[in-house]
Amino acid sequence: MKLYRFVVVLSLFFLSCNQKNKVEKAVEEIPVDIKVERFDKVFFETRPEDLEKVKKQFPFFFPAGNDDSVWLSKMQEPIWREVYSEVQKKYSNFEPVRQEFNALFQHVKYYFPKSKTPKVITVIGEMDYNAKAIYADSLVIVALELYLGKEHKFYQFPNYLKQNFEERQIMPDVVSSFAYRNIPAYADKNLVSQMIFEGKQLYAKDLLLPEYTDAEKIGYTTEQIKWCEENEAYMWRYFIEKEMLYSVDPKLTTRFIAPAPFSKFYLEIDNDSPGRVGAWIGWQMVRSYMKNNTVTLPELLKTSAKEIFEKSKYKPKK
Repeated sequence: MKLYRFVVVLSLFFLSCNQKNKVEKAVEEIPVDIKVERFDKVFFETRPEDLEKVKKQFPFFFPAGNDDSVWLSKMQEPIWREVYSEVQKKYSNFEPVRQEFNALFQHVKYYFPKSKTPKVITVIGEMDYNAKAIYADSLVIVALELYLGKEHKFYQFPNYLKQNFEERQIMPDVVSSFAYRNIPAYADKNLVSQMIFEGKQLYAKDLLLPEYTDAEKIGYTTEQIKWCEENEAYMWRYFIEKEMLYSVDPKLTTRFIAPAPFSKFYLEIDNDSPGRVGAWIGWQMVRSYMKNNTVTLPELLKTSAKEIFEKSKYKPKK
């Protein structure tokens, strides 16, 4: 009997691998040639007297109502000149990142055939970590000043934020922005709906960024992923016993969904836990749902949290 089970499991494993290989071969054949425009270079290498030329080339970066003095000041301000210098040191050759974009949007085209292939524009923003990478229909905007490496001298941020200021986080951030644009807002405000909402965008990374690790997809360290895996059953039992899944208490969002240095169980384990464990659990629910149901990625993103929860057959590993 044990031998039979082993053979069945092995067969399913190879079947899964063959399916993945077929998908990746099909993805590789999709013609995509991402164009990158370095607005950061154009802006900071333009003479102040030629600002009008930049405004004509990139009108969407110059909203009406802002006086030219704002842009002229940024062009010449020593601190922003230094930021630009550091960005150039890191990204003087943007080709490796462009190739990553190519691979990403080959996958996007495979799963979303009607999607437009966007143009990528790099900028130097205002150190706004809530807008590191923005996917907006035909444009992807990447704020390079927030991908210089977590130890960079510019970053006066908490560690849980800085750990994702790495080049390797550009693609996961772009996919998050892409997924959020394609997931309908949840009607129910309860915790489980929020968990599954986050789980959907994380699952999108499973398919669109197959070469990335789980830690890179969610922005954890490998130790934080291991903590979640080892405590999955405990966390799930906690949510059940505390009757939190259908609670609409807004505090649960900050405790378990929003970025934070740790999650708030109000127990000794808090200091060891990563933030956003509710999103991680939601990810496992969505993975379980996709394992037990035949659904495309676009269909998944539009499926209600209630249906996913009920049909996921989610059961944490003990």
